[in-house]
Amino acid sequence: MRSKSNRNVSTEAEAVRAGTTEGPDGSSAHEEIRGRAYEIFLERGGQPGFEMDDWLQAERERKGGVLSRAQAV
Repeated sequence: MRSKSNRNVSTEAEAVRAGTTEGPDGSSAHEEIRGRAYEIFLERGGQPGFEMDDWLQAERERKGGVLSRAQAV
């Protein structure tokens, strides 16, 4: 039988995987990353084929607290 604290950790991990954790403004982490990845795509001139790179960069920026140009203005 799992303890209550283990269930909470499991639920939090599932929420992170599902992208349902909330960001500072109440939006989901997934939506924040998705939006930033799209900005990165546009900054590269919309060239396809680097979707994973864009997504990972957006995740790194979010984790490190780096703001996009649109957010900084």
